Amino acid sequence: MAKEGHKYIFVLGGVMSGVGKGVVTSSIGLLLQQKGYPVNLVKVDPYLNVDAGTMNPTEHGETFVLRSGLETDQDMGNYERFLNRDLTNEDYMTSGMVYQTVIENERALKYGGKCVEAIPYVRDEILRRIEAAASYNGSRVSVIEIGGTIGDFQNALFIEAARVLKMQYPDDVLFVMVSYLPTPGTLGEMKTKPTQTAVRDLNSYGVQPDFIVARSKEFVDDKRKEKLAIWCNVRKDRVISAPDIDSIYQAPLNFEKDRLGDAILEALKMPAKKKASLAKWKKFATAVSNTKVPEVNIAIVGKYFDTGNFVLSDAYLSVIEAIKFSAAKLNRRAVITWINSKDLEKGGAKAVAVLKKYNGIIVPGGFGESGIEGKIKAIQFAREHKIPYFGLCYGMQLMVVEYARHVLGLKDANTTEIKKSTEDPVVDVMLEQKKHLADNKYGGTMRLGVYPAYLKKGTMARAAYKKELVEERHRHRYEINPAYVKRLEDAGLVFSGTSPDGVLMEIAELPRSEHPFMLGTQFHPELRARPLDPHPLFTEFLRAALARKRKK
Repeated sequence: MAKEGHKYIFVLGGVMSGVGKGVVTSSIGLLLQQKGYPVNLVKVDPYLNVDAGTMNPTEHGETFVLRSGLETDQDMGNYERFLNRDLTNEDYMTSGMVYQTVIENERALKYGGKCVEAIPYVRDEILRRIEAAASYNGSRVSVIEIGGTIGDFQNALFIEAARVLKMQYPDDVLFVMVSYLPTPGTLGEMKTKPTQTAVRDLNSYGVQPDFIVARSKEFVDDKRKEKLAIWCNVRKDRVISAPDIDSIYQAPLNFEKDRLGDAILEALKMPAKKKASLAKWKKFATAVSNTKVPEVNIAIVGKYFDTGNFVLSDAYLSVIEAIKFSAAKLNRRAVITWINSKDLEKGGAKAVAVLKKYNGIIVPGGFGESGIEGKIKAIQFAREHKIPYFGLCYGMQLMVVEYARHVLGLKDANTTEIKKSTEDPVVDVMLEQKKHLADNKYGGTMRLGVYPAYLKKGTMARAAYKKELVEERHRHRYEINPAYVKRLEDAGLVFSGTSPDGVLMEIAELPRSEHPFMLGTQFHPELRARPLDPHPLFTEFLRAALARKRKK
């Protein structure tokens, strides 16, 4: 059960999803960390999925893989980027995880044969996990983001667990509600009523917010703050304005100006050990938002864009952020264009030729057959026209397929993920994975988490990392087929990174004498990129893209 004296901050969302709970949670964590307190951040996903690995990216966004290999919600990526450290399995939970543990306990008679119900057993398992995260991290403050929106049936038990914690330790628990204040175009006036309604919904759970973070298009004025204070029973100085901003990395700076960190510490009766030192963060946030620096135009050729009439960039969130970090380091601004590989597949040579106007091309990770031939066309175009190319996971595998087809002359070369009967399976499923697939075991069974790789001297990869041994995070089932490695190398492809035993090909590239930057990684380097520590491969890719721009 919870430890007395430890502080807990629950972040909940009102009115609608996507309102910015993850950014608020990350910002609070950063501010408290900078004020001298050890902090851990926890994401609660109300889904019955045991982890985020089997969730559709066009519905849920990207799957963020922790160092351990746990597949989690994309908010965990924001947490790592803001705190600039790796998170652990204890920092993530889903309803599926919670229920699975309770059912396993019941089957093992750990409840002594009692009738097992949601309350107290599921609720108490939630509390156990929250405390386990705090204990494992050795933190002083836990900030817990409860996914979904107030009023959702799915997250009710998590709010109930938070209510019980507040009842037990009233001085140690705070509730921060992140809510949306719309300004309907026909009215031209910011409306507080949806947030008032959300607070009443939260009150019906027996919970009263201590802070309201008011998300809106513009700054929330004093009049609206007064209305929210009166009708929501929250102090006016604890209604925090959070208008739309150019970059999420400005959020902690804005919150610090409004003294949110100090106000939270005051509410928790904790002294500020030191003034938040955000100089480096401010320098980065300024650089990443600077529209006056030269642009570099990058095309991301993917397929997880189809969500009605809208483009869902969240499926590639970590890739986007990694590009931003490296661009800021180079004092440039990355302009990203989304290109649906299905359009390239159907559009012919004219559709593919549009890629010539970009300074660099990225093919990110993915799964399945849809849009694959369009990606291969993009890779071939990048190779033949000397456009800097960066392939991530599937983007490396398809880079090898393209090379085998058009340079090695293996016309039927393919990955067995797409064509099991291919004559030349240059990419094949890992042996230990075949049984998982035969048994329909898809969740949590891929090659996941951190693995080491050795880098060859004289390669672009070795020059970028400036060291021989690296560790990177993986998420895949298929590998470069060892039977084809020598033939590919003889044809000019360089496998510059391999597993320690030399069996698995981790990085493929073309020599600089053949191409300015043609490199693919079996792993996902974007998962390790941080605002204050950009990933070296993304930085080198952008350097090559900038060189192409200057040459043009």
